[in-house]
Amino acid sequence: MVYQKEINLKTTHHGEMYDLNTQVMSIVKESGVRNGIVNIFNVGSTAALGTIEFEPGLSKDMIDVLDKLIPPSREYEHEKAWHDGNGHSHLQATMIGPSLTIPIKGGNLMLGTWQQIFHIECDIKPRIRTLFVTVIGDC
Repeated sequence: MVYQKEINLKTTHHGEMYDLNTQVMSIVKESGVRNGIVNIFNVGSTAALGTIEFEPGLSKDMIDVLDKLIPPSREYEHEKAWHDGNGHSHLQATMIGPSLTIPIKGGNLMLGTWQQIFHIECDIKPRIRTLFVTVIGDC
């Protein structure tokens, strides 16, 4: 069985993070899948998905570390071509990745107690993001 649904997010700034656990779990429940996988995919090249203990300190740490590893102020080749100020955004999102797959067992996401699904905006301006959630498995 395959079930697919979209999540739409309005982001406002670089580093903004969303906890997606409740929305993804709701889609898994709607699907009726008991055992299988769920894949979440971010459409676009300047935002990413992952798992983290979703709390304010780690949310701030996440973007601080990304900005240290791939700083906004550096002159990237992307900037020379497009002059849009978001070369670092593309690189940060690529480093984390656009998708995440999580096992489903007994109708539940197999996540740890302190493990939440997050979406992070790496771009420098507000965006409307579309996430595709695909549930595959046995009912």
